[in-house]
Amino acid sequence: MSGGHSNVKVEIDPKGAERAIRKFKRMCEAFGITKEYRARKEYKKPSIKKKEKLKAAMKRNAKSKRKMESSRKKI
Repeated sequence: MSGGHSNVKVEIDPKGAERAIRKFKRMCEAFGITKEYRARKEYKKPSIKKKEKLKAAMKRNAKSKRKMESSRKKI
């Protein structure tokens, strides 16, 4: 959501507000608003962001290696 604003609008049906709230939550997740909010909640130094990004990449690599090895064992 970098650079722009997005307005999320949910029209409330006469069926109830609970459904509208659930729909609003799903839309916020789809647009990445909640993820962006959590990221901007507090300031993180660029060095810490870099370390977290590297750690996440290492975790993804390890997961993909495990998947590849498990698929090799099945053959």
